[in-house]
Amino acid sequence: MNDSTPRRVRVRAPELIGKGGWLNTGGEQYTLADLRGRIVILDFWTFCCINCLHVLDELRELEEKHRDTVVIIGVHSPKFVHEAEHRAVVDAVERYGVEHPVLDDPELATWKQYAVRAWPTLVVIDPEGYVVAQHAGEGHAHAIARLVEELEQEHETKGTLRRGDGPYVPPEPEPTTLRFPGKALLLPSGTFLVSDTTRHQLVELAADGETVVRRIGSGLRGFSDGPAGAATFSEPQGLALLDDGAVVVADTVNHALRRLDLATGSVTTLAGTGNQWWQGSPTSGPAREVDLSSPWDVAVFGGRVWIAMAGVHQLWAYDPEAATVAVEAGTTNEGLVDGPGDQAWFAQPSGLAVSADGERLWLADSETSALRWVDRDGAVHTAVGTGLFDFGHRDGAAEQALLQHPLGVTALPDGSVAVSDTYNHALRRYDPATGEVTTLATDLREPSDAVLAGEDIVVVESARHRLTRLRLPEEAVQVASVAHRTQRAATEVAPGRLRLEVVFQAPAGQKLDTRYGPSTRLLVSSTPPELLLKGEGADTDLARELELNPSISEGVLHVSAMAASCDDDPANEYPACHVHQQDWGVPVRVTEGGANRLPLVLAGMDAE
Repeated sequence: MNDSTPRRVRVRAPELIGKGGWLNTGGEQYTLADLRGRIVILDFWTFCCINCLHVLDELRELEEKHRDTVVIIGVHSPKFVHEAEHRAVVDAVERYGVEHPVLDDPELATWKQYAVRAWPTLVVIDPEGYVVAQHAGEGHAHAIARLVEELEQEHETKGTLRRGDGPYVPPEPEPTTLRFPGKALLLPSGTFLVSDTTRHQLVELAADGETVVRRIGSGLRGFSDGPAGAATFSEPQGLALLDDGAVVVADTVNHALRRLDLATGSVTTLAGTGNQWWQGSPTSGPAREVDLSSPWDVAVFGGRVWIAMAGVHQLWAYDPEAATVAVEAGTTNEGLVDGPGDQAWFAQPSGLAVSADGERLWLADSETSALRWVDRDGAVHTAVGTGLFDFGHRDGAAEQALLQHPLGVTALPDGSVAVSDTYNHALRRYDPATGEVTTLATDLREPSDAVLAGEDIVVVESARHRLTRLRLPEEAVQVASVAHRTQRAATEVAPGRLRLEVVFQAPAGQKLDTRYGPSTRLLVSSTPPELLLKGEGADTDLARELELNPSISEGVLHVSAMAASCDDDPANEYPACHVHQQDWGVPVRVTEGGANRLPLVLAGMDAE
């Protein structure tokens, strides 16, 4: 090793273990020894997590550029019970276009070996099998790319770098009409428009819900306007009719709203730049100049297009007359908090529908497994759901009913609402008049949306790649109740004082951006709120003294951290800057003899 090569802490990488086995390898099983000589990047993810989906997209360029030296391995580490099903993981790998090997780890064995605390987390292993970096959250692709180049040079010199094809073997494509469709819309003509998400297209189906009338989009992932056969999308989702008869499309991975002219099939862009919104970016302004973040659904409410902005846990609105966008509700903090729009918390809002009387905007808040609504004054209310870590399938009174990661809502003519209860494979119903939750249908494979068609309800069965027509039943289906909590092990902490430390070190070649004041932010809260006697709230210091209530035996600490760093080059007047951010939900058990320090790694680059 020459003197200019940075020296790193040598920590041997634990073995990769997953009861579900390997995907995208043509049936081969791998160990770290099999990958010796390659730079390995472990991506700890779960398919419900929008931040994880962002990281999948961040890594695509690095994956392509360094294909002969880098092997990315997704370690699927489930939060929800449904995500521990092997078939569901297989579906998710195809649904989101994952083009690298994936280890299915339903029991979180490898997660625990690497002491991971949050989704997503990236771990870099050098060609000799040592861990050299770990990052939590998104926004780290630039730092990892720089580290990869250093490792390539270092191990090329040492003779420990092995170039060549990686272990990725793509699955055989299946010839279905739709492939993991997301949302559907009944058009005035009686046909259905469906977002064919994995194929990056919109598909118009005849009234039978099966016969293809036309396809809009080339089918290639991209971001270009134009006629039906040339325009491109990237994993489109939500659809809504505009007053002028056109359709607005939530083009999710392009972070944009698109407009489809139904008469001509041409596609134009209404809002978004194609870039993902980050903390500090504008939250209002001309629609084509403001960044968005994973818009998942759209609905016209009060004359504006409301947007379920899953990527930042907010609701935004697009004003067609002024061609502007603005935040309407949500703080970007992830959780379940009701109240005025500017104080409410959401967790990946993914489905929108306007009530039959036009007075409520219903929303499926997927990560809190909640059904919520916004009134005409912009205040946010919760009908069903309690928070990030409680979910299941339980009917009855709304305050004790449970859902599991719902993605869609459908307003019914009687004032009730149908919920596409995605991870329960069910269609549920909430009646505001009685406050009761019932089950309308089961055995629907990952329903993600539903639309009314006469006396029927047509469900988007995403994982069965089809629309399924059901007659709305007069009586609810009876199912056995089941309740779940996240399976992550709780961290044992001592009652009283607990020092929380978010560890952040700017990547090599960068420094904290302090030109305009503090460049860090830390927000802390808890479930239940009584768990924290001291330390709740926001501040700029990444370390904080908390005080835990000794009378509360267990709960969840919610921690949100952000740090901004810029390239450290005095000669560059306009250095490139990067935002690192992560939300943690840390289950804790308060017990004598527990830890009095809780470290969380936001970005841990190689130590000198």
